[in-house]
Parts: sequence; C-alpha cells; structure tokens
Amino acid sequence: MDIKRSLVLFLSSYGCFLFGQEKAVDTIYIFDSQMNKVKQFHPIKVINTEDVQKNSGNLSELLRFQSNLYIKENGRGAVSSPSFRGTSAQQTAFVWNGININSNFLGQGDINNIALFGYDQIGIKAGGGSVTYGSGAIGGSIHLNNNLDFNKGFHGSLFSEVASFDTYNNFIKGSYSNDKFSFKASANYAVSANDYEVPEFVVGSTSFKNINGRYYNTTFNIGAAYKITKDQTISWQNQVFDASQHYVIYEENGNRTKYKANTLRSLISWDINKTNFSNSLKAAYTEDNYRYFSDINSLKWSGAEGKNYIFKNDFNYFITPKININAIGEFQVNKAEGYDIGSVSRNIGSLAGMIRYFVSKDLRFEAGIKKDFVEDISSPVLYSFSGKWNALKWYHMGGSFSKNFRYPTFNDLYWKPGGNLSLRPETSFNIDMDHEFNFDDFKIILSPYYMDIKDYISWLPTSYGYWAPINTYKSEFYGIESQVTWNKSFGRHNLKINAAYTYSKSMNKDTQKQMMYVPLHKATGSIDYKFNFLKVYAQGLMNGLTYTTADEKRSVALEPYFILNAGISADFLKKYTLGFKVNNLTDTVYQTVFDYPMPKRNYSIYGTINF
Repeated sequence: MDIKRSLVLFLSSYGCFLFGQEKAVDTIYIFDSQMNKVKQFHPIKVINTEDVQKNSGNLSELLRFQSNLYIKENGRGAVSSPSFRGTSAQQTAFVWNGININSNFLGQGDINNIALFGYDQIGIKAGGGSVTYGSGAIGGSIHLNNNLDFNKGFHGSLFSEVASFDTYNNFIKGSYSNDKFSFKASANYAVSANDYEVPEFVVGSTSFKNINGRYYNTTFNIGAAYKITKDQTISWQNQVFDASQHYVIYEENGNRTKYKANTLRSLISWDINKTNFSNSLKAAYTEDNYRYFSDINSLKWSGAEGKNYIFKNDFNYFITPKININAIGEFQVNKAEGYDIGSVSRNIGSLAGMIRYFVSKDLRFEAGIKKDFVEDISSPVLYSFSGKWNALKWYHMGGSFSKNFRYPTFNDLYWKPGGNLSLRPETSFNIDMDHEFNFDDFKIILSPYYMDIKDYISWLPTSYGYWAPINTYKSEFYGIESQVTWNKSFGRHNLKINAAYTYSKSMNKDTQKQMMYVPLHKATGSIDYKFNFLKVYAQGLMNGLTYTTADEKRSVALEPYFILNAGISADFLKKYTLGFKVNNLTDTVYQTVFDYPMPKRNYSIYGTINF
C-alpha cells in the first residue's frame, strides 16, 4: 500500500494528528464514517461476532447481558424496548450504518424486530449524540455496523443452533474481495414455538405457560464495494427483515393475536478519501411496515406502511494537521399511511458543523453545532463540546456537555383519535465524564453522568375517553456507569474477566419519584477462559428492584434477581466448532415487564463451520 493511502487510514483512525510511525494496513470500507471520529472522544463498547454467539436468541438477550441497558421484554421474543441510563425507548437511537432507523410511528426501535445477525460489529455509545446521529440520541445510541474489506479472497461460515422450546437458529455468511471489488452476503432464519412454562408463576389459579408465544424472523444482508480509483469508492449495503410474533395469552381458549413486521433498508455511498480531506455522499431508502391481526386465523388486519428517502453528505477537511473541520448536511422525506393516522408526509433537513483541535497526541477537543428543520415543528439549535486528555500513561479522562432533542412521531401527531399537532420536541441537557485507568492487564472505566429533559412527551387519558400525547413533566437523570476488564495470557491459556455496574437515578421532577422500569442497580459480569482449542465462559446479571408504576407501588414492583449463563465450546481442525450453552443456570423466576415471566433454565447446542 502506498504512503498516501496509509496516511489517510492513519488520520481517520488516530485522530488525524501526525505523530508516530505510519503503518500499512489492509483497506477496510466502513459505512458509518462518523464512528472513528466518535471513538476519539467517547468510549464505545463493541460487541463482535464471537460475542454475539453467546447470546444468540435475539438482540434483547444480547443487550441485556452484554451492556448496561435495561431491556424491557414482554416475555421472550415479544415486544421489547431499551432504557439507556433511565431514559425511555424513544430516547435511544438505533443507527444502521450511520443512518438513524428509529420508527417514524413510535419513535423507537422494537429490539426483537431488529435483526441480531449479519453485522460485523455492534457498538453501544452512552450519552447524548443528537448533533451526529439525530433525533432520539438522548440517553445513548446502538450502532449496527457493516464493513467491507479488500484483498481478502473468499471466506464463508455457517452457524446452526438447536435450543429449548423448539428453537432453531441458522446463519450463513460469505464474502469475496480482491484489490478492486468486495462483496459480502448473509442470511439468518430463526424460529421458535417458545412454549416455555414457569410453574412458580401463577396467573389467577393457573401456572404460567407461554401460550401463543411462537415467533420467527428472516434476515438477508448484501453488501458490495468497488474502488473507482485509489481514492474513491462506491458501495452498497442492503438489509431485508421479515418477522412474525404471536402475542402471549394466559388461557388456552383466549383470543390469539399476532404481529407481522417487515423492514427494508438500502444504502448507497460514494466516498472520496485523500490525505487532507474526505467526503461521503449517501442516499438511503428505508421501509418500516407492520400489520396487527386481532385473530391469527383471520385475513383482516390493521397497520401502517412507512417510507423514508434520505440524502446525507459528510465533508471532512484538515486545515492543518492539528485542526479538522467537519460539515454534515442531511435531507429526509418521511411518508406513512395507515388506518389510524391517514396518509401523512413531512420533510426534515439538518445542517451540522464540527471543529476538532488536536493540541497534542494526548489532548484533543471537539465542538459541534446543529440546526434541524422539521416541517411544522419548531426545533432548537443543538450543540456539543467534548474533550479527551491522556493525562498520564495510566490515566485518561474525557468529558462532554451537549444539548439533544427528539421530535414528535407520526403517532404522536396524527393518531386518530388523540394526535396532538401542538407538541413540542423533547430537549435535553447532558453532561458526561469518563475516567479510564490502565494498570498492566487491568482497565477500569468510571463514567458519571447527568441529564435534564424537559417537555417530556407522555400519553395520558383524556376526559373524552381516549388517550392523547402532551408535553408533561421535566425529568432528571444522574448516576454512574463503571466497567472493569482484566485480560491475561500465559502460555496457551487466556483468561478474560469483565464486570460492569450501573447506578441509575431517574426522577419525575414533579413527583420526585423514580421513573417506571428503571432499576437503581444493575450489574453484569463475564469470565472467558481459553486453553488451546477449548473455550469456557460464564455470564452473570444482577438486576435491582424495579418499579412498574409512577407512584413506586411496592406490591407490583419487580423483585431483584440474579441470572447465570454458562457455555463451553471446542474447535476442531481450525474449521469446526461445537458448543453447548445453559441459559439461566440458576433456574431463576424473573420478569422484565410485570406479569410477563421469562424462561427458567434452558439449553442449546450449536455448531459452526468456517470455509
């Protein structure tokens, strides 16, 4: 690889400050061009493909055990939503390859209707990020990223799993690349009868069984990139997702319902990368369609169809090796049609500018400003300021403050009856800090935070007999996230220990009560041991007392619980892996949503083939 190309990669990866020795690396095309810049100022937890296989049931399970988020799931595989630092699901942004994919109808992502497999990495960023990633990036953002590399030849893999409750999960992936062209495709199919029982949990006079809990989902991903010249690349990423969920009932003769979701995401990008500037021009089309069947045997349904047309340009220029400016422009057309909202459309535009100053290899700053233009909505000017200082060899610190927002959804504005065209956007003020300590094989990260959100949008009952959204109370969030990592290799042995703890205080300022479904305490931990061809792991999750009502009613609060998972796998002939997992080894009875118990002890066996 030539010196110019190496320098470009060095700049994009290490903060664009000219220190150290250049290093030639294989060219990798990353669809989210902002991610490397964000990593320079904020810690990002990255979940790789190997970690995904530990919690392969669904995205909810993965985030529950491998992040600080609280996941609210109406039983395994059913409706599921995240809570970042005590905020709501609408205040968490899902970002697919740099594009915000929160639903235009609900303003959130239903986690179990988002594919788990098919990404090269899943990133989790806590704290405000609306300047970069738009509406909803208040509590944090979840990044579903793909990349394409060159000069790698052909690679393929097959993952197949059989688990309790008649669950089957299959994933196949293949890729090919040379010095000019790169192609990657994958497919995943998961299906489960999901008929688990929890005898200790009694509903009325009957022990709980997850009747009508069946689900399935299918995902196809295709990506391709072509180098027009050594400095220019054109690329395409496409995802098709189809899913069906049957909603649980408590009696065999109850009314059986189901929900079908279909999403399409397609993104084309033209990227120019030179020594002192880069430009990424993207055009995307997304669809978000759903159908609800009040009787699974009937052809009648209610639902809506949404379509989004997105154009985005990201220009990055180095005035000097120490000063970098970044301008981002975006325009969207959002269209939707449904029985409950009619036929609606709106235009959205935004302009953002950022400047980064790299004082030295140990000190850097970033300032950003953004203005959104949302049709018929008055949007605030947003801003952010971040800094990172490597104060000592063993101590790094960072901090940021920002203003973020979330504009009302189509359901908030147009639902019949109840839609409110007078709603104001939610706005937040965020302060985040990070303290990182490194002692040989130990790493400790402490991240205190504070958020203040006003004009909170809540759906409340009206005197007319229906519910309607209004801007209600102000809310306050503060706490601390912590993480400890220890990684040690000795001979053919490798031991890795991760532990994380989160304290989340979130209050309605009017009542001074804790917000619903926000545990004060959550802790996760994992131990991974590898010897030669053998791997063993254990995962633990502790969740504290969680209130399910606004008045902190103790009788309907979710009791604290502890869950332990474990697994073992072995590699054969460098191409084959066979593994066995036990989920909820402790056989704990627990809920993440009131009256929807999760499965007790369950098992799976899986195999992978690499070729």
